[in-house]
Amino acid sequence: MIDKIFIEKLKSNFTEAIWFIKTNKVRTFLTALGIIFGVASVITMLAIGNGAEKEILSQLELVGVNNIVITPIPDKENDNSNENENQEGNAETKRFSKGLDIQDAISIKDYIPSVKAISPEIVMDAYMINNGKQNAVKLIGVSNTFFETSNIAIENGRPFSTYQMKNALPVCIIGKKVEKKLFTGESALGKQIKVKDVWLQVTGVIEEKFISEKAQENLGIRDLNQDVYIPINTFLIRYLDRKTIVDKKTNGDFGGMVFASGGGQSGPKNRIPRGNYHQIDKLTVQVSNSNELKATAEVLSKMLKRRHNDVLDFEIEIPIQLLKQQQKTKQIFNIVLSIIAGISLLIGGIGIMNIMLASVLERTKEIGIVRAIGASEEDVILQFLSESILISLGGGIIGIVVGVIGAYIIQIFSGVETVLSLNSILISFFIAVIVGLVFGIFPAKAAAKKRPIEALRSE
Repeated sequence: MIDKIFIEKLKSNFTEAIWFIKTNKVRTFLTALGIIFGVASVITMLAIGNGAEKEILSQLELVGVNNIVITPIPDKENDNSNENENQEGNAETKRFSKGLDIQDAISIKDYIPSVKAISPEIVMDAYMINNGKQNAVKLIGVSNTFFETSNIAIENGRPFSTYQMKNALPVCIIGKKVEKKLFTGESALGKQIKVKDVWLQVTGVIEEKFISEKAQENLGIRDLNQDVYIPINTFLIRYLDRKTIVDKKTNGDFGGMVFASGGGQSGPKNRIPRGNYHQIDKLTVQVSNSNELKATAEVLSKMLKRRHNDVLDFEIEIPIQLLKQQQKTKQIFNIVLSIIAGISLLIGGIGIMNIMLASVLERTKEIGIVRAIGASEEDVILQFLSESILISLGGGIIGIVVGVIGAYIIQIFSGVETVLSLNSILISFFIAVIVGLVFGIFPAKAAAKKRPIEALRSE
């Protein structure tokens, strides 16, 4: 019986609160603005934070786990070396470096025990010829370990065989976009494509990967879906080998990597200027344990410096550490944004309290009459709490709509990925209701404490 009476009181109070809100639409809307913007801010900020988290995780997947990346540093002086040769014997005094090459990869795998896999890459801007039209493409010389260290799965077909790699056969694995462009609606397996002057048989197609422009810029990652991959020996023999000195006797075979050529350290002490003298464009070293990343990088630096005659013509990076630092920075930024959004909700709650206090002063006589005809303090408290909670609920619902729309607008116009989650929406809505309840209690109690006689006498 008591429960039924309490429910009836609630219904009556909420009905009265709805009537009061309808009669004061403008004031109610202005009161709810703080809640609206607070909830919208929380949802939008959390969506940006979730998007940043997703982007970091996808970038971690792209760079691979426990990878160290070695890239060559171009010799800028080579462009003007002919002029420098005549100036105070610069060409005679400059140290010779053989550059980053296949032999470096073999030595790293053989002599550093913490190395699990190693993947060299050679990159060339090329073109495909299809139906009399040329299409720009990146031609990449790789070994099978490239797909392992880069977390790339071959969707259709198979990796290169040992025979194909060792004998530099004209075979290739292509990106998904290349298949769609050249073989619309059909499989590319077993078919041939012409890259520059060489016909290549397609033996595999990699799964499509989404790579944002931001990730490509920050991490130096290509759009893997538009690449054509060939065995590294095929690249060196059928396309280009930048080394001027090649030791044909070198043969390396490890972990799916088979090389039929590679340069030793022999050669003239004074290198004849030849532009980019590095045989390979990138060397990815995967270690067995993440705890060994830093130590392995230091050993790699010392080893390569010694092999390159103390010439620092390479750069070593640990992408996962850079990404983790990025992630930490973004997390701090997201916390700051969330605090700002929380402050706006707090301000919204203070706005509700102020308006409700003003409402108490305006409705003093009404409170006196209600108390005089038998209403208890609890009834008055429930009435004013009902109003503040309804304002918060309305503001919360509108704030959710504004926040969701705002997140999509930010993604469309700024290019920042946003990820909405049900949890963030529910949390922000729950906070809005709590704010209405907490900041409505003080005005409600202030109204309930008024004595009926004093309330009726006030003007």
